[in-house]
Amino acid sequence: MVKLSVVVPFYNVQRYAPDALRSLRANAREDFEFVLVDDCSTDGTEEILRRAVRELPGARLVRHEHNEGLATARNTGIDAARGEYLTFLDGDDWLAPGHYERLLAAIEGLGCDFVRTDHVQCTARARTVHRHPHGPRGEVLRPRDAILPAHRTTSVDYPYAWAGIYHRRLVDAGLLHFTHGLRTAEDRPWIWRLHREAESFAVVGMLGLFYRRGVASSLTQIGDVRQLDFIRAFDQVIEETAQDPDAEKLLPKAVRTYCAIIAHHLGSIERFEPAVAKRLRAMSAAAIKRMPQEILGEVLDSMDMQRSAKLRRIRRRVVAASSGEAAA
Repeated sequence: MVKLSVVVPFYNVQRYAPDALRSLRANAREDFEFVLVDDCSTDGTEEILRRAVRELPGARLVRHEHNEGLATARNTGIDAARGEYLTFLDGDDWLAPGHYERLLAAIEGLGCDFVRTDHVQCTARARTVHRHPHGPRGEVLRPRDAILPAHRTTSVDYPYAWAGIYHRRLVDAGLLHFTHGLRTAEDRPWIWRLHREAESFAVVGMLGLFYRRGVASSLTQIGDVRQLDFIRAFDQVIEETAQDPDAEKLLPKAVRTYCAIIAHHLGSIERFEPAVAKRLRAMSAAAIKRMPQEILGEVLDSMDMQRSAKLRRIRRRVVAASSGEAAA
């Protein structure tokens, strides 16, 4: 029986894939499997993965005929996984030796639906420890109790799928798959759904995942239209949270986070191609119009002046445009 399935999507990462694969080899165990998903790479990644399947114990390769993005690639891996537990790694990141064995021991000892961990961010030669924002460690709690408060960084603001391990019952309950086709922010609706609907989770103080930041091919570094998928991702967060029995309590957090992400992108709009920048402004304005307006007003009143001013300018533009339409 497969105890742990590790889902690893790859797309045009021939420079970094050998590091990820070497670290998987240092985590191999007889009852572990590694589901390698090639999202139709066009560089030398596919050949590296074909060689890895011959050399890495427990490795299987699945290949997309068309590039479909990280969310769909992860879903492909989840569908192919056979393990009692699942976890994720991105093809340009890597692990400390024995990390998965320690992670598996943690979730089996705690007996919860999922466990979240800290990670190390690597930018060039710099190494920075990033802690999960939830304070209590090694304590099983209800995930929805870790969503609030709205004005602080909480568990749903730490969305990284690879920073944790998940029991198969989450797959069976329909909670582990990602929204098909999302090219960025794919983990935002995912982490919110986990925290609203799973029954138990815990955070453990464990460092063993090394996240490579600043990769040139990463969407976080590319100012093209795919970056705008964050709008669709957060629309989904708002829509699903609005259906929750605790919507009145949870929506201010969802709206505040959405506003903060819009302000972030508007604050670095110069990195986008001109046509995409124009589209970002228009889509952000439309998103603000769709938000629950009473909650939006309260959120803007509580944010710092710099971000609030950016968002209010867009909101005024929306109101003015609506007034013009009414007059016509």
